[in-house]
Formats: sequence, C-alpha cells, structure tokens
Amino acid sequence: MNRVLQFLERGITSANPFLMYLCFFLFVLLVIKFKTQGATKYKNLPPSPPKLPIIGNLHQLRGIPHQAYRALAQKYGPLMYLHLGCKPTLVVSSADLARAVMKTYDHVFASRPEMMFSKRLLYGLMDVAFTPYGEYWRQGRKVCVVQLLNAKKVQSFQSSREEEINLMLEKIEHASLSNSVVNLSEMFTSFTNDNVCKIAFGRKYNEGELAGRQLRTILNEFTYFLGAFNIADFIPSLAWVNYLNGLNARLEQNFSQIDSFLDEVIEDHIGKKKIINDDGGGKNEEEADFADVMLGIEKDASTHFIPFARECTKAILLDMFAAGTDTTSITLDWTMSELIRHPKIMKEVQKEVRDIARGKLLITENDIEGMHYLRSVLKEALRLHPPLPLLVPRESMEYITLQGYDIPAKTMVIINAAAIGRDPKYWEEPEKFWPKRFLKNGTSASVDFRGQDFQFIPFGAGKRGCPGITFAISAVELALANILNRFDWALPNGNAKDLDMQEGFGITAFKNTELVLTAKPHY
Repeated sequence: MNRVLQFLERGITSANPFLMYLCFFLFVLLVIKFKTQGATKYKNLPPSPPKLPIIGNLHQLRGIPHQAYRALAQKYGPLMYLHLGCKPTLVVSSADLARAVMKTYDHVFASRPEMMFSKRLLYGLMDVAFTPYGEYWRQGRKVCVVQLLNAKKVQSFQSSREEEINLMLEKIEHASLSNSVVNLSEMFTSFTNDNVCKIAFGRKYNEGELAGRQLRTILNEFTYFLGAFNIADFIPSLAWVNYLNGLNARLEQNFSQIDSFLDEVIEDHIGKKKIINDDGGGKNEEEADFADVMLGIEKDASTHFIPFARECTKAILLDMFAAGTDTTSITLDWTMSELIRHPKIMKEVQKEVRDIARGKLLITENDIEGMHYLRSVLKEALRLHPPLPLLVPRESMEYITLQGYDIPAKTMVIINAAAIGRDPKYWEEPEKFWPKRFLKNGTSASVDFRGQDFQFIPFGAGKRGCPGITFAISAVELALANILNRFDWALPNGNAKDLDMQEGFGITAFKNTELVLTAKPHY
C-alpha cells in the first residue's frame, strides 16, 4: 500500500495525466479489495436485510428485541444474517433450525460471545451461564449439575420452599381480610428472592423492608445490565459514549454493591463454619446451601482440573441467585395474568387443584404429581411468555455450513424462543392461550420444555441449556398450586380483557405493569 502511495505521489508531481489517472485507478482497486476481502470470503451467507455503513442493521431493531427479530424473520426467513455494527449475527426463528444449532451442531455453537457489561459484573466471565466454551465452563457446569442442582439436592430444599410459600399465603390472607388489594408481582418477587436466598446463601437477607428492597433494586440493576444495549460491543470506536450517558458509572456502582453483598455472604459462612467446627458439629451434605458447597470446592481444589478461586465462587453464586429469582417470579406473573384474562380456564384449573387438595390449606409437592392441567397451564404460559425470549446468545467456534449457507466462526447466534413458541407451523392458533393443547391421554407429557421438543424451548437445550429447570419449576408449580387453591382472584375493577399485557425491555420478558388483584379466601 505504501509503494502505491509513493508511486501515486511521483505520478502527480511529474504532471503526467495518464500516469496520474492510472495510479489513482490502481489505488481505488486496492482499497476496494482490502475493504471487501473479508466479505468475499463467504459468498453464500443467509438472507440479510439491507445494511447501513458502520451501524449495519442496528437501526432496524426498534422496540422489544425479540419482537423486532420476529418481524424481520417474517420477511427474510427463519435463518437470518444481520450485521449489528461490527458483530455478525445469526438469528434463528424455527424449531428445525434450533435443533440444528442446539443438537446437531451443538459442539460448534456451544460458546458465548464476550460482552463488556456481563464480563465486568461476572468477574471476568467466571460464571457458568455467560462464560465462553472451554475447560473452565465444563468444570463449572459439572459443579452446578452434580453438586448444586441435582434432583436430590433440589428435593432437600422442599421444606424451605413450602415454608416460604406459607409465609406468602399469610401475607395475601392478611391483605384480603383488610380489604386491601394484593400486589401479586411484588409478592412473587419477594417469595422467589427469599426462597433463593435461603437455598443459595443459608438465610434471607431481607431484615427490614428497606434491606429487602435494596437487595431487589441491586438485582434489578444487575439484570438490566445483562440485557442492556452496549454501544461498545457493536461499535467499539463509540465506547466513550458510555462515559457521557453515565452507564459506566452505574455499572461500577452495581458491581461494587454486588461484590460487597457477596463478601458479606461469604464472611457469614466462614464465621459460622468456624463456630460449628469449634463446637465439633457440622452440616451434612443435604443441609449445605450453595455457598457452603462452593466454599468447600474452593478449599479442596485438588478434586478439579481447574482451581476455583474466590471470584469463581462469587460468579457462580451470582448465576444461581439471579437466574433463580427473576425468571421464576416472571413466570408466575405471566401465568396469573393469563388466568385472570381467561376466567373459564382459571375455574377449570382451580377445580383440579382443589379436588386433589381435598380441603388442605397448604399443598405439598407430593400433591402436585396428579395436577396435569395445572402443569399444562404453566406450559402454555411459558410458550407465550418465555422468561428469556432470546435465551442467552451463543457464538460459533468454527466455520460451518448450515442449510447450505456459510456461517463464519465468531458469529453471534440468537435463538428466538419467543418466535418459535408462536410459530403457526408447529402450533394451532399460536396466539391463543389454550392449555389443553398440552394434554394427551389425561397427562401433560405430550410436549415438554426440557430440551427435546425444539418447538418449545423456554429453557434452551443442548450443552448450554439451563441446568436449573427442576429447581425453577418446583418453586413455580408449588406457588401456583397454593395461591389457586387458597384464594379466588379478580381484578379490583375493569374488564379482565383490558389487562395490560405489554412486556418490559430487558434480557428477561417481565410484565411492564405490576399485577394487582383482589383475593378472596376459599375455605
């Protein structure tokens, strides 16, 4: 390139018009070659909307992201290639293609793109959900699946779940007897927060209303950053904008608050362990909370190929805490919202629950086994309102062809679980809330959400599927069964069909307005 510039300069100074134009023509050709070198390497990319310089297709993603992707996919197809600034992105919007990505070629698409906000908040991506594929991820996921979220461990927390649900029912009853409305959204958030705190950290960190609200505020800010649009990820030259709009300052404040909270949790456990050891006692395996388990793994590094440092413990605990609170409360919120809008279905599922409960005021997990319609209601709510509508983005680790199209390495892959759940190819009347579509031979086992039926993937599938499905669903089913059994629900005023069902903006599809209802005890 330098030689061309020197040649061009000599041509201009010699005032030879022919030589000048020839050099200029050659220079333009070389510039075009350098500019298009990467683009021409892959000649058969998937369909893509027209893009603009620098920003690519970012200007076409207006509003709620999964809705914007779905609208584009209806025009350009279920396999769509976007240029989000400098980041090539593949958007998958069909069950068949989701199966290809998460099963057939799971080994290729098992990594995660590195995003600056999540990297900062998760201790350099030392967690499990957002860390790239590799040996550390394999060891971390093994810890989660085998020691934190196995069926026996989840079962051991049954009494804790039932205790927290009973406390929630008492709060609701107190409000109903005083003729007050019930903010169910707030109740669900408080229940899931307290339940996960006890299971993950050994106790509730909500002493006083102010403390509980502060912790929820910190967690809400954390979730916001995981889903926030960061211009630096897509147009690195504009990273300075985050200093002007205050995002970097907010990020650092949130990280400091999270880190201080986790330090408090860990110091509590270290102090209690010292007291227990001094007394000659100790927790058995089933009594140990997540923090106990992680600190034990951290101490006994010889049992793992990769030592788990304190930052790893914090990041994995944060994964468990954040994933276990937000998505659970969101699922409960949407399920009750749909039932309020469909009173006939509400009565049908309440009849099933109450027939099985036989007058019991507190339903246990053993009672839920026969509640097939309840489980179908929950499935239908998850189909229409998956808590993570775009799941967590993946990244291709090598070049691959998918349905004849070239997919370069380091391509970000977005799977639109929300669009797949409403695809008329797989679902009859897909926009309709119709739980009986899941019933077959009297059971709700026709289509499941555990990663085998790719038309229904609210928790993902494959290597990067959610390892906490059993943990989350056990809490949701138990809470839902109890509030349907114990109370009759209605809107304070107005038509249920007018209930606001708009989504908020973020990585999770939370309900934009809180669900406020009246509750009448049913004895």
